Amino acid sequence: MQAITLRGGGLTARVLTHGATLQDLRLEGVDWPLTLGSAELAAYEGPMAHFGPIVGPVANRIAGARAEIDGRLCRFDVNVGADTTLHSGPTGIQHQVWSIADARADRVTLTLDLPDGLGGFPGNRRIESVISVEAEAALTFRLTATTDAPTLVNLTNHSYWNLDGSETIAGHWLRVAANSFLPLTDAYIPTGEVREVAGTVFDLRGGRTLKAQRTYDVNLCLADGPRQLTEVAELIGQSGVRLRLATTEPGLQVYDMSSAGSSPFVGHGGRPYGSFAGLALEAQLWPDAVHHTAFPSILLRPDETREQVTRLRFDRT
Repeated sequence: MQAITLRGGGLTARVLTHGATLQDLRLEGVDWPLTLGSAELAAYEGPMAHFGPIVGPVANRIAGARAEIDGRLCRFDVNVGADTTLHSGPTGIQHQVWSIADARADRVTLTLDLPDGLGGFPGNRRIESVISVEAEAALTFRLTATTDAPTLVNLTNHSYWNLDGSETIAGHWLRVAANSFLPLTDAYIPTGEVREVAGTVFDLRGGRTLKAQRTYDVNLCLADGPRQLTEVAELIGQSGVRLRLATTEPGLQVYDMSSAGSSPFVGHGGRPYGSFAGLALEAQLWPDAVHHTAFPSILLRPDETREQVTRLRFDRT
């Protein structure tokens, strides 16, 4: 495992080859980290496996831990409950050590080759992640994937954000430009319905102040499919530090870290992270899309390249 430090545009980022993980992010003039992470590398092989990595090849849940791909029934590793695959299971790309293809002062290109059948997913696949810091305090993730056989791909960055350096995200203000969301079963699997956010706690179009209580683990529907880079979310801490997120992806999973923590490993603040310590904003295709034909497709064929771009801009209001 190696660590790469990037500097540019008023940002300093530290990226690990383990999971292509954003371990740390600092904004010039702010005395605390903006993302949750740890100096203990062993933490990323344990409870902090989803603190900052690129997740895939299929982020989020696959119901039944199986899917039919071009007439072929594929079975995946179960890692939640009796029959659910979450974030592609124990062989997901967040658990792999990536190779450094190129490293510069302000960007790093990491690559990962996945063999056919790993975790039950078909195809020899190449995943590439270009992580860069740019002018106007922008952090950009450019993710691409190719395959030599029909397969499933849905990539995302799984950083947890806390813009105040505080114990929880209580007091942060969140706005998301989504008119609808995906209702879930008790097992957190989409029912297939796409429901309007109006009248629900998921209506974040005008912004809401967050509380340290279980509220958000939901895919908010931004569009019917991938599109041009579009600003979709804004998160502001009580300190005035602001994050503005733009993405090409049609979904944003908002997760309030209600059931995650880092114990026994300590985070950047010198103590373990507990529930609600950060907020995940996971730009993605919609979860369990392989079982819902009306959802944006996560099927990738050999003659295609899957690409997504997510850009986060930081400032202090």
